[in-house]
Amino acid sequence: MDFPIGQKLKEYNRIYKEMDNLYHDIARKLKLSDSAFDILYSICELGDGCLQKDICSISFISKQTINSSIRNLEKEGYLHLKHGRGRTMHILLTDAGKELIRQKIFPVLEIENQTFDDMSESESAELLRLSRKYMSILRKNIGLLS
Repeated sequence: MDFPIGQKLKEYNRIYKEMDNLYHDIARKLKLSDSAFDILYSICELGDGCLQKDICSISFISKQTINSSIRNLEKEGYLHLKHGRGRTMHILLTDAGKELIRQKIFPVLEIENQTFDDMSESESAELLRLSRKYMSILRKNIGLLS
């Protein structure tokens, strides 16, 4: 049986999986689970005191996985939770959590920023533009599935 996978799709999938594997290796090297890395990274993006639902939205990780990992980070003394409106919970870093982010997440952010800085302005803009376009078209075409 011939499977309908084109060469461009194969290459794109390889790049995507290589990037996913690279971030898994980064988390492992930092002695963090993938979900703990993603939560701490998301807090850097969203700010201290963000909500679990916001972390789910930007990390694309299930609510159950995020909740479980947040509980582990809380047990380890890196986070604490504070009730907000209704059932919302604000995720706050402890001093140990702030230090963990400084030691482990900030260096990754610096490397990522440097990677964009190593590209020309037009290259980085083109990478972002084409990635957004690919996702937009894919999302539209996925809607055609019945």
